[in-house]
Amino acid sequence: MQIEKKDIRALTKEQLRNFFVSNGDKAFRGNQVYEWLWQKRAHTFEDMTNVSKETRAMLEANFVINHIKVDTLQRSEDGTVKNAVRLHDDLIVESVLIPTETRTTACVSSQVGCSLDCNFCATARLKRMRNLEPGEIYDQVAAIDNESRLYYDRPLSNIVFMGMGEPLMNYPNVMKAIDMITSTEGLGMSPKRITVSTSGIPKMIKKMADDEVKFKLAVSLHSAVEEIRNEIMPFTKNFPLTDLRESLEYWYRKTKSKVTYEYVVWKGINDDKKSIDALVKFCKYVPCKVNLIEYNPIDDGMFQQASEEATNSYITALAKSNIVAKVRRSRGKDIDAACGQLANKS
Repeated sequence: MQIEKKDIRALTKEQLRNFFVSNGDKAFRGNQVYEWLWQKRAHTFEDMTNVSKETRAMLEANFVINHIKVDTLQRSEDGTVKNAVRLHDDLIVESVLIPTETRTTACVSSQVGCSLDCNFCATARLKRMRNLEPGEIYDQVAAIDNESRLYYDRPLSNIVFMGMGEPLMNYPNVMKAIDMITSTEGLGMSPKRITVSTSGIPKMIKKMADDEVKFKLAVSLHSAVEEIRNEIMPFTKNFPLTDLRESLEYWYRKTKSKVTYEYVVWKGINDDKKSIDALVKFCKYVPCKVNLIEYNPIDDGMFQQASEEATNSYITALAKSNIVAKVRRSRGKDIDAACGQLANKS
């Protein structure tokens, strides 16, 4: 029976150093391999050209590098690039490059499928098959960085965790990936250029605050009326708005970092005065801004984009209370890149 090899990127640098020492080699070899894995983004052990053939063979015998493969790449007329990313077990996730005149943003996935049941989301129709490993999350970012340099002649500037999955339901792996993305031994990106978007899990929002994370927080709110929120996002029955509010107040006390609310306005669902007033009230609890996101329907069902008049009513009401609100137009419509994560993040 063949023993499944471990992905070498699951090892810390110290564990790699210890591996080499226990196999009769020098500890610095671990540093060398670690650099190849993360900073130089090696896909195979053969890529490690300054490591001896014998050492590469030993690594091959003991480990694998479960690197992602961009299976299909689509480029939109507006410059958006959508990647269908094949994982080592042949499962597929999506990641997206969203360009503007001044920046390029990577939208990355954290799970295969999703743990939650938001009725308006295409990903929620896929059962959650598994969490992504830190290396798989990192690889999505590295691939989009390469695409940004290739197509736009500049490095990746921002990252949003708004692809497939709920990041806070894969918390340890997302945190490890962000550690490597921001490390000088990895991609060296500033955590202030990273936004983690959650559907609102109070316990985990508090944990992030306690962990003193330096990245930004976005919450997919979509309604500040409890019964509407429960209808469009059934899982929120377990996470009422009072609990969410308390966790966000805790977040702001600990981090002094503003919250961004992601909010889609749908026809006949949350485009009335009651919904607008509720959002304005909720926004007053902690310093925040609101992204009103244009919706791409996933079918011809109950969720349809509200009128421009309804969206403007939100903007007017929020502005009167000195709450910053922007409309984020959907991107990549011609390549079926049709989720809220493709809102223009400029």
